[in-house]
Amino acid sequence: MDWELNERLKQQWTDKFVVVDDSRPELRRFQGIVGRVVTVNMNNRCIVDFQDGAWYDIHPDYLRICPDQEEARKQYDPKKNSAQPIPTRQT
Repeated sequence: MDWELNERLKQQWTDKFVVVDDSRPELRRFQGIVGRVVTVNMNNRCIVDFQDGAWYDIHPDYLRICPDQEEARKQYDPKKNSAQPIPTRQT
């Protein structure tokens, strides 16, 4: 385990808004959706929240940091997922 690499990846990716490399067939379901990197796990994969109530571990090679983080923040709705005590979309 390369602890230094893991810490560098955490600093680089944590709390960044990202989109997937949609040329990867297994990631096409996230095409056009802005996600937020929650953290980087010990396997050096980004844990990404795509606003659907689940988190996905995706290798950083298959993610792109959105160049305009403020614009991406507007497209990301943290209340959209169901991982809330009382989801607003169900009230």
